[in-house]
Amino acid sequence: MSLFKRKPASEPKAEMSFIEHIDELRKHLFRSVIAIVLGAVFMAVYNNFIVKKILMGPTHPDFLTYQYLCKLGNSLGLGNKLCLTAINVKMQSNAVAGQFSVYLNIILIGGFIVAFPYVFWQFWKFVKPALKRHELRGTRGVIFWVSTLFFIGVLFGYFIVAPYTINFFANFSLDDNIQNFWTIASYFNTMVPLILGSGLAFQLPLVLYFLAKIDVVSAAFLRKYRKHSILIIVVVTSIITPPDMLSTIICSIPLIFLYEISIFLCVKVEKKKQKETELPDWE
Repeated sequence: MSLFKRKPASEPKAEMSFIEHIDELRKHLFRSVIAIVLGAVFMAVYNNFIVKKILMGPTHPDFLTYQYLCKLGNSLGLGNKLCLTAINVKMQSNAVAGQFSVYLNIILIGGFIVAFPYVFWQFWKFVKPALKRHELRGTRGVIFWVSTLFFIGVLFGYFIVAPYTINFFANFSLDDNIQNFWTIASYFNTMVPLILGSGLAFQLPLVLYFLAKIDVVSAAFLRKYRKHSILIIVVVTSIITPPDMLSTIICSIPLIFLYEISIFLCVKVEKKKQKETELPDWE
């Protein structure tokens, strides 16, 4: 497969020169940048709400996650074991343009999140003509599924992973005389990778699905290393969550579930390939 071969929808696959290929890429990148800028403008208009209610949300005791987890713990007879408090730190900015720099990062990254479906659509439009007919089978609805999984992952990162992580580091102390004074940049640089990382992590089923289509991974391979993968997931989640088993389970289950979905999708791909090989070749 070569990205230098592109085919119009109504014509056979045609060769493109390197310059034409770069020009086509430039067009898609330009459109994506415009979409991100528009998303950033939207974020800038509502920056007060976004900063106070969303970005700083996990630092407030009335944050949605804290309320629901506390209610869940009480309903399960666990008392206040699942109740999380506001982070016990002071925020500060120790650079002249520190807050402004964070502000720019907030609106740009927020713009990317808002514009993600369109950005991925542009990426798909660029890649799709280079794919062969058999490679395009089973890709219907790919933009919807990639975008849906991304947003679910972002929400999971924001409402589950980020609050647990922030609270863990806020309450971790080597000595009672040591106080936590975080810079707003440090807080932001912790939150963003957790949220975006979760959004990308939720792409795991689709990534493995396409890798199975090109015979890079198989269901047997994923089953063989299932225990290793689950162990890695549990270890990572136990590090970023408070030191209790229930918190680790809450964060681990969705990721383990995604891994199992990946195995299921790989099985479907393999069965479909087997059926195609059993059919007579009439061409």
